Amino acid sequence: MGFGLIAKKLGMTQVYDKQGMLNDVTVLEAGPCVVTQVKTKDTDGYAAVQLGLGSQKVHRLTKAEQGHLKKNGLLKDGDKVAQGARILREIRDFSKEVKVGDIVGPTLFEVGQWVDVIGTSKGRGFQGVVRRHKMAGGPETHGAKGWHRRVGAIGMRSFPGTVRRNQRMPGHMGHVTITTQSIEVVEVREKENLLLIKGSVPGPTGAFVIVRTSVKHGAKKKVVHVTAAPAAKKGAAAPAAAKPAAKAGGKK
Repeated sequence: MGFGLIAKKLGMTQVYDKQGMLNDVTVLEAGPCVVTQVKTKDTDGYAAVQLGLGSQKVHRLTKAEQGHLKKNGLLKDGDKVAQGARILREIRDFSKEVKVGDIVGPTLFEVGQWVDVIGTSKGRGFQGVVRRHKMAGGPETHGAKGWHRRVGAIGMRSFPGTVRRNQRMPGHMGHVTITTQSIEVVEVREKENLLLIKGSVPGPTGAFVIVRTSVKHGAKKKVVHVTAAPAAKKGAAAPAAAKPAAKAGGKK
């Protein structure tokens, strides 16, 4: 059981923590998200909460989307702008008790909590093997004309005489769903609806991501181990005072 919300990536910056350490963080605009639907196992076969983020003009919504919002009482006849209709996403097994129309924000999370961030990576288009697979390429000298960034031989000899499966080749790079797991929440700014998460998250600036509780750690917070000096045992003698240094020179 967990929870999550939709957020918009605003970029990266640096902040200081309580120990005075400088941390690279990603700034996410986490809400306000509107609860647009609550699904249960009895009615839908599984438990989930559908969240919406951002406003959208009604004429840009499909008939199905308009009907869905009207059915849940989030859109009325005559409205020109629909709140929470820019992007809709589901969060399975939402542990918080919410109902349709509720507003959730970054206060769902706490400082030091582990979270997973799901997003779509930047699209790179069609790329060669040097950039896509980090291949070294051909030699730059000794007459290797036209072989600087090629893939080289891909086949085998007379037997079996085929190209093996999963051979690394040029092709489409990026624009895939990536989940960055177990990253720490550094700050929660309720007034600005901001989440500051340590490190980087997938996607370009302005992309929408899903922030959820960590699959590996659940809703637990990060455990910080502080090493302290060992306490003195009862009855133990106090440490002896340091002896004064001997004077220079001896007896004549």
